Amino acid sequence: MKRIGILTSGGDCQGLNAAIRGVAKALYVKWGKDLEIYGIQDGYRGLITGEYRKMKQEDFSGILTLGGTILGTSRQPFKKMRVIEEDNVDKVCAMKENFKKMKLDCLVILGGNGTHKTANLLSEEGIPVVTLPKTIDNDVWGTDMTFGFHSAVEIATTVVDCIHTTATSHGRVFIVEIMGHKVGWLPLYAGLAGGADVILLPEIPYKLNSIVKTLEQRNKEGKNFSILAVAEGAISAEEAKLSKKEFKSARASMQYPSISYRLAAELGEATGQEIRVTVPGHFQRGGSPCAYDRVLSTRFGTAAAQLIANKDYGKMVALKGTQIIGIPLSEVAGKLKTVPVDCEEIQSGRDLGISFGD
Repeated sequence: MKRIGILTSGGDCQGLNAAIRGVAKALYVKWGKDLEIYGIQDGYRGLITGEYRKMKQEDFSGILTLGGTILGTSRQPFKKMRVIEEDNVDKVCAMKENFKKMKLDCLVILGGNGTHKTANLLSEEGIPVVTLPKTIDNDVWGTDMTFGFHSAVEIATTVVDCIHTTATSHGRVFIVEIMGHKVGWLPLYAGLAGGADVILLPEIPYKLNSIVKTLEQRNKEGKNFSILAVAEGAISAEEAKLSKKEFKSARASMQYPSISYRLAAELGEATGQEIRVTVPGHFQRGGSPCAYDRVLSTRFGTAAAQLIANKDYGKMVALKGTQIIGIPLSEVAGKLKTVPVDCEEIQSGRDLGISFGD
């Protein structure tokens, strides 16, 4: 009898259920009645506290298009995994004990950067692990694409598209704040797809005067509206010079709810134009996965099942070009896939006359 555990950790995104389905169905095809799958509730927290249930084969039917995760999820910071807190629980020991209690042959983990750090930790502790990269930020090292990204791009692009009509009608400047705290893949793609005039990314500190010049130039050309796709983690050139401590202090004392609102106030004062801010927020994580993510999640899931069948543990499935491969967790954990400032997408934007604020 093969016994496999599955958990989803970190922020939710589209395609999690499709990926779970891909893993489970491929394993059932291989082992049939000789397989038991245990769903671990609410991510690593469930593995720590021992909250899990034996799944039925029918649990994995009808979930291909379902958003969220049927297993629940939670954020368990990696930096606290080896810290014994007030509850006196040794988290790593607890996870290892519950793995043994379930008599698992392998643990399948779906998650982003923090999730993969802990997955690598468990692998180093001797637990057979296979992982799948999910995040709307597309910032997991080692894979060309994560599932959830394209679905979020579709939603963010739709927001930009809809803002265009009201911006042109009223002759306003609109800032659309798009998720991307440390990495700007999502605002970059949504900005390009939605025809934004300015795209601000965490990787490219912006200068207010540069944005002002872009808006003024558009006005001179008779274009009385502008769209800015702004990453929630966008930073000014002045902020980029600060230390981490100074930056956190500056943001903590900022009187605006987010960088987009501060930028709106600064641009309004500098240009005299009417500035509006739209924040789609968690809408970008929700809903049914797009067709691309359904296919990618399924491919990741079946590839993970093959790694399990081959006992090729300690690997993350990844998209490289058109192929799905397995790469060692040790090569993934702790690394962030940022947007290269000289990448083709940014160059294409510059060729179109899009300003990146620099």
